[in-house]
Amino acid sequence: MFNVGKVQKAYVNRLSEYGAYMSDEINGESEILLPNKFKPEGIAINDEMTVFIYHDSEQRLTATNQKPILQVGEIGFLKCVGKIKSGFFLNNGIDKDVFLPYGEAKEDLIEGRKYLVMLMLDDNGHIASSMKIYNHLEEQGQYELNQQVKGIVYEIKAEMGAFVAVENKHHGFIPKHELYNEIRVGAMIDARITKVREDGKLNLSIKQKSSVQIFDDVEIVEKALNENNGTLLLNDASDPELIKLKLNLSKRAFKRAVGKLLKDKKIELFEEGIKIVQK
Repeated sequence: MFNVGKVQKAYVNRLSEYGAYMSDEINGESEILLPNKFKPEGIAINDEMTVFIYHDSEQRLTATNQKPILQVGEIGFLKCVGKIKSGFFLNNGIDKDVFLPYGEAKEDLIEGRKYLVMLMLDDNGHIASSMKIYNHLEEQGQYELNQQVKGIVYEIKAEMGAFVAVENKHHGFIPKHELYNEIRVGAMIDARITKVREDGKLNLSIKQKSSVQIFDDVEIVEKALNENNGTLLLNDASDPELIKLKLNLSKRAFKRAVGKLLKDKKIELFEEGIKIVQK
């Protein structure tokens, strides 16, 4: 079976003046054309090839050995190369551009710029794309608390947090208070599931469990102390935003790291902050 919008193996069934007719199995019944411009020199019956399946300009299923930037179900940046009244055209690395319907765009695209989209199949089974990634993610998935997952950040709202497509399929969300690293739209991240909600959506953290993360946080505080002549003007009374600005840590993480350093007798407190214990 041929899967539109996917890279897959195919086999040469027969050759003609138009190109090579490919099947999904040797001597298979279903065939699609690999046009002459894509046909490797010297290709023979039953040869195996890796091809990408799409509809050509006449809506016929066609194969190409060109490598697409995205396959159906994947998320990534594609460049806008054209515009018509009903939408936009994006370059996907092959001869046939991908259509982005106007209703699936979040803004008026500018030719030459790249935009984050999800590749999908439209109601007719043809390849299309959407910038409204949230609307095309699945509600339910098989995930567990503290499971490590991969995802791509597709939207950031400063007042809320970052929205993540987990494994390109499911809803993930990093709350604002978890955003201590510089994250941009399009970033590929490794995250830990902190909550599986009743609706199947996932709360995520890009930090490890506190028992593991504390050692990284201690290193951050120690590094800051060493870079500031052994003194840091931060303490329990410091504003959380100031701590985040200076260390990129939450106040909770900062206090936990300071507690560990105090326990190990590496630092001491003074009125305005902390300092390294002089030996």
